[in-house]
Amino acid sequence: MKSDIDVVGMWVTADGHIRQELRADGRYAEERGGRRSAYTGRYSVTKAHLDYVDDTGFTATGDIRDGVLYHEHLVLYRESDDRRGQVRR
Repeated sequence: MKSDIDVVGMWVTADGHIRQELRADGRYAEERGGRRSAYTGRYSVTKAHLDYVDDTGFTATGDIRDGVLYHEHLVLYRESDDRRGQVRR
C-alpha cells in the first residue's frame, strides 16, 4: 500500500505572489500578495491528493504530481525547488 506523500512545508507560486504553508498539525495558512493568513483552515492527505476545508467552510482540492502541487487553478512548488525559478513569469 502506498503511503501518503509528505506535503509539510512552504509551497509557493512561480511568481511568489501566493505562499501556502502546510503544517504538520493538518492546518494551513495561505498568504496572497503580502496579505498574511488570507486563507486559513485544515487539510488532509490521501496518497497524493489533498482536501482543504477553509475556516469559513469553503472546500478545495489539490494533487501532487512530480513534486508539484496543483491546487485548483494554482501551481505551487516547494519553496526550495529550483524549478520555481525556471517557470516563465
